[in-house]
Amino acid sequence: MDIEMELSRIVIQENTDQQIIVLKEKQGPRSFAIVIGMAEAYAIHQRLKGFIPPRPLTHDLVHNVIEDMGGQLERIVINDLRDHTFYARLVIRDRQGGLIEVDSRPSDAIALVAGNDRVPVFVAEHVLDEVS
Repeated sequence: MDIEMELSRIVIQENTDQQIIVLKEKQGPRSFAIVIGMAEAYAIHQRLKGFIPPRPLTHDLVHNVIEDMGGQLERIVINDLRDHTFYARLVIRDRQGGLIEVDSRPSDAIALVAGNDRVPVFVAEHVLDEVS
């Protein structure tokens, strides 16, 4: 079972390359942190502020490719935790109505949906049980 989450906080520390995002359970008390890179933290931060860059960033490019090919990003799922590394999947509905799952780093997936309340973020229950 997957649990719906929301981006609760982003912590940007200028003196290190490791940044932190915190996801919180939408209908419950559990939360956990994921360490991400500076580029992803910057992209998430900019999207949350509503900043639109003059040229598409990588996450904008992925969004545009999905939509221009007739797909729609349905949700992202942080589906595994192995050796202290989180794994995620983009769940995309194609133009025929089928689902396509694409491997992604959680930070890239969250950067793709940051500031977009229409695309939910889920975490597999076994991952949430392990980290909270």
